[in-house]
Amino acid sequence: MGLGGISIWQLLIVLAIIVLLFGTKKLRGMGGDLGGAVKGFKKAMSDDQNKDSDSEKTEQIQESQKATPTDTQSTEKTKDDTKV
Repeated sequence: MGLGGISIWQLLIVLAIIVLLFGTKKLRGMGGDLGGAVKGFKKAMSDDQNKDSDSEKTEQIQESQKATPTDTQSTEKTKDDTKV
C-alpha cells in the first residue's frame, strides 16, 4: 500500500498523465513560479519581523531619551535660571 490506499503504480500513472497533459516545460515553469512565490513569501515574513523588531527598538530608544534629560535641555534650564 502507498499513501492513503493509493499504490505506487497508481501514482506513476497519474504522474504520466499530468506530464502528457501539461508537458515538461510547463511543469518546470509552474515549479519555478511556485518556488518563487514561496521565496517571496518567506522574504516578506522576514522583512515584517525585522520591521517589528526595528520599531520596538525605536520605541525603546525614544522612551529612554524621554526618561533622561539631554545636555541641551540642562543647559537651557541653566540659561533660564541665570536670566531671572
